[in-house]
Amino acid sequence: MAPKPHYTPNHIPDPSYIRILDTTLRDGEQSPGAPMPAAEKLAIARQLAALGVDVIQPGFPSASSDDFNAVKAIAQEVGNAVDGDGHVPVIAGFCRCVEKDIAVAWDAVKYAKWPRLCTSIATSPIHMEHKLRKSKEQVIKIARDMVTFARSLGCVDVQFGAEDAARSDREFLYEILGVVIEAGATTVNIADTVGILMPFEMGKLIADIKANTPGIQNVIISTHCHNDLGLATANTIEGARAGARQLEVTMNGIGERAGNACLEEVVMALACKGYHVLGGLHTRINTTHILKTSKMVEECSGMHLQPHKALVGANAFVHASGIHQDGMLKHKSTYEIISPADIGLKRSTEVGIVLGRLSGRQALRKRLEELGYVLKEDQVDSVFSHFKSMAEKKKVMTCGTMGLSTTTIKLVTTNNSTHVACSIGTGAVDSAYKAINLIVKEPIKLLEYSLNSVTEGISVTSTARVVICRENYHTSTYAFNITYPTYSGIGTGMDVVVSSVEAYLVALNKLLGCKESFICAEKIQISE
Repeated sequence: MAPKPHYTPNHIPDPSYIRILDTTLRDGEQSPGAPMPAAEKLAIARQLAALGVDVIQPGFPSASSDDFNAVKAIAQEVGNAVDGDGHVPVIAGFCRCVEKDIAVAWDAVKYAKWPRLCTSIATSPIHMEHKLRKSKEQVIKIARDMVTFARSLGCVDVQFGAEDAARSDREFLYEILGVVIEAGATTVNIADTVGILMPFEMGKLIADIKANTPGIQNVIISTHCHNDLGLATANTIEGARAGARQLEVTMNGIGERAGNACLEEVVMALACKGYHVLGGLHTRINTTHILKTSKMVEECSGMHLQPHKALVGANAFVHASGIHQDGMLKHKSTYEIISPADIGLKRSTEVGIVLGRLSGRQALRKRLEELGYVLKEDQVDSVFSHFKSMAEKKKVMTCGTMGLSTTTIKLVTTNNSTHVACSIGTGAVDSAYKAINLIVKEPIKLLEYSLNSVTEGISVTSTARVVICRENYHTSTYAFNITYPTYSGIGTGMDVVVSSVEAYLVALNKLLGCKESFICAEKIQISE
């Protein structure tokens, strides 16, 4: 990977280079339930720097003393940390077009090698009338004065954001952008604040701004897209195609309401299509850090990913149907457009095959070979028949509209003490494991869960296998080089949930260092 170009606030030497501004710690943190303490924000900022983002927007310094301290700490440390290529990320403090906000933000970011102030005001008729209650002339004056004030503090890198630019009058937008450029803005940010644009509309908006705004050739055009209609990534890519050279994104797409454009989606879309379809557009993000960064943000924010989330979801590189599995076994490119390794994912198997009722013989054969069993054709047919019989018996054990299972676990220890806990989960096994965790009070991470073998006849049994490790949430956030030992367990029985619980307990007892801490799951109740 070539080194990043030398940073000049209002100029990029390579016309095809795309700056990535990550606002996970500002707009992303505005997701309901996602606020993070200063220590976690600092840890994420370090990881964003390792990822190679060009600009980190770590918060809103005037919002609270905690946010101020977090931004200041990030500016002092991450904003001066030089990587192997000589890259130091820009640290950008967000502020309203208010003198006090701007002054406080500058006090927080001024310690960075490359400090930036991102000041913003709404420019759409609906916002100016109902939120700001100001005229166009008043808004233009505020924008000019506040950019001028920001420059007067000694900040040479000022970004002006047109909030709700997508619904703004075009002529007014050209005018106010021209005014702030004249006042000293180095980047102008075009926000689709409510996620209302179609991709072709975003492309035309950026093209029109390029063609009609006085002085636009002297600044960087940025986009900030929200995902209310599920189009944030598409709009961001289209904005870049039309001339935007800074793209504002968040890790995992977290943010207000339906979130923001996803860093991982935007970056990998450019990696896959930038050179051949988008005229050479590229970033210099170290994509092998994407998965690690995603997991860190998920852990710290508490914003859990749906399994089918593009690129970083649990199912993103998993193949369940027989047709897809057969294709993957013959050539991975049949169903994977990028390698999992490109985003830092290391699979436990050569191809991401999950055995289930839709799997075919070749997938089963391959998995058996990985486990060390090489069978003849007639043996494969026999095993496959038994496997399908078991797989077909898997049932959904929930009812109602919430899609949740409630499991009550009663555990008896070797000294005959009894412990009972109840938990809700996405399925019977998940809720059972969560109930057990409530009893043992240990942070446990489930690494692998699988059905490894079946038997035939009246008493059809399943063998569940699990692999777990200890997960210390307080430590893992800051020290990703720590590797915890793994522990496996196997349980066999006629009931899938019971065998799954037994397997979990075996592994858990190994982890706890007491072979028979909990000797059995005496009673399991699944609410339906």
